[in-house]
Amino acid sequence: MSEVQTWIQKTVTSNPVVLFMKGTAQFPQCGFSGRAIEILKACGVENMVTINVLDNADVRQGIKTYSSWPTIPQLYIKGEFIGGSDIMTEMYESGELKTLLNA
Repeated sequence: MSEVQTWIQKTVTSNPVVLFMKGTAQFPQCGFSGRAIEILKACGVENMVTINVLDNADVRQGIKTYSSWPTIPQLYIKGEFIGGSDIMTEMYESGELKTLLNA
């Protein structure tokens, strides 16, 4: 496992909610990342770690390899890959995401 993969694994397993995104929670730099932040806030998440993949090309590519998922944002809850913006939207609308976050 590469250094980046090891760092990603440590980050997602040592924090309850981690969002790999473009930009920051305060200033998302793509619509999908902005939507992901809105959804997490709507679910009442206050303690989340956000990783701006635009700051580091190795992390940007590394997270795609780590999850075998081609797009960003990517949400992890308790070390488990949940999905991107579309999956988050579906789970939010069904109530499943809030249930998972509160488990």
